[in-house]
Order: sequence, then C-alpha cells, then structure tokens
Amino acid sequence: MLQILPTTIRYLYDMKDVLYDQEWLKTADNFEVYRFWRGKTPEEKWQEKEIPGLRYDITIIWPKMLGKEFAKAKGHRHKNNIPELIKVLEGQAFYLLQKGDEKEIKDVYVVKAEAGDYVLIPAEPYNHLTINPSSENRLVMANWINPDCQSDYSFFEKMQGACYYYTREGWIKNENYKKVPKLRFEKPLKSMPKDFGK
Repeated sequence: MLQILPTTIRYLYDMKDVLYDQEWLKTADNFEVYRFWRGKTPEEKWQEKEIPGLRYDITIIWPKMLGKEFAKAKGHRHKNNIPELIKVLEGQAFYLLQKGDEKEIKDVYVVKAEAGDYVLIPAEPYNHLTINPSSENRLVMANWINPDCQSDYSFFEKMQGACYYYTREGWIKNENYKKVPKLRFEKPLKSMPKDFGK
C-alpha cells in the first residue's frame, strides 16, 4: 500500500516578492503554485536511482499563470556551493541560472528540458529557479542533492525575482537589475553524469 507522505506547499502569497505581475497580484486568490517532498517519493512511478549520501526530492509545479508570468519555483542559491542534479519526469521545464549581484549579472542562461532530460546546477554560486512553461501540463521533476545543502532565497526576494521573467510575451528583463547580459540557452544532459555524487 502506497504511503501518503506530507508535502511542503508554496502558495501564491509565498511568492509575492519574486513575481513580475505585481498589479495582478493585488486581487489574485492565494492558490497553490507548487509542492515538493524532501527525501521522499510520493508515488512509486517517480522513484529513480538512489545515489549514496544524497537526498532524493520530488517537485511538482502546476500549469497555472501567475498573471502574465508562467508558474515557477521561488528560486534560491546553495549557501555552501553544493551541486545539484535534476531530472524532468513529466512535462517540460526551463531552468534559469544566473551569477552575479545587484550591480552586475556576469552570466545568465536557460536550460530547456523535457521528460527524461537531466540538468546540472553547478557548485559555483548560481542563483537558480525552475519555470513550468506550460499553462496546460504540470511539471514533475526529481533532484539529487547533499542533505546538508542550505537554500538562500534572499537575493531573488530582494531583486523581485531573477534577472529575466518568462511571460506570455516571452522573456522580459527585470528592471531592478542594473547590468544584465543577453540571455543564452544551453542544452540539457541526455543521461545521468557517471561521476555525480562521487
């Protein structure tokens, strides 16, 4: 019998500091944007390869619009510069990674991934977030990470999100950033890196 495990849920109002469409937010209901399980698998079909010493997580981002913006995770960086490996299990995802501070973003790129693809968040201090670019299909993803990893959400909260938003009109620059390079796109990995976690 499948055990029903507790979830952590992020509601819209939990995301208020990182959203593009602040005018829409003023009258929006407080609905669920995404949920995640840390170190647990809510359904057997999502169970993936165990990597010794690493925590296995599952995240679902629902196909909802946040005003003009597609649904996304809040976004963070890893305080202790720990890498993370992600696999898309259902749907499609955009992973946005940026390096720099409020004065200048030195690098920003997006990895477009679909079911079966892997994305590596490097050990370097990249703030990063996940976007569900669909208003019809949910995004389900798994990740492997050191259980000692600590997430810091403060930079994206301070800057009202990443340096680019993904909206119905496409990618829009966040005007709270002073200097931002042109957005570039990278391909996902098609298989799990053999040396990850070693």
